[in-house]
Amino acid sequence: MRNRNNKFLVRLDDKEYERLMRRVKKSGLSRESYIRQIIDNLMPTDQPPPDYFAMMKELHAIGNNMNQIAQKAHLINAIDSQRYDEEIASLNKAILKITAAVLLPGKIEYIPRQLKHIL
Repeated sequence: MRNRNNKFLVRLDDKEYERLMRRVKKSGLSRESYIRQIIDNLMPTDQPPPDYFAMMKELHAIGNNMNQIAQKAHLINAIDSQRYDEEIASLNKAILKITAAVLLPGKIEYIPRQLKHIL
């Protein structure tokens, strides 16, 4: 069962429609999802470049390899575990920061006066 039962019609001229569809295509979202994000005061981000996911996969693999090395080093007590753990935390924090910057929509800072009553 659908949670969104309300529909509305919006009339756009050709230029407005083309701009909307260009932005929707760049975001990788459906037109409806794109508009919902704007209604929620979020500015949809552009779809990340194709190599983004490959780079993130590589970063995760590096982190995984570091964890495996750390486990062995902890067993034989041959590593500065505090410094190592701090570096792993920094790697994970960087991965989260990159992901948020690339994938998550940002807040809309300026809302035109004409639209404030709608939103």
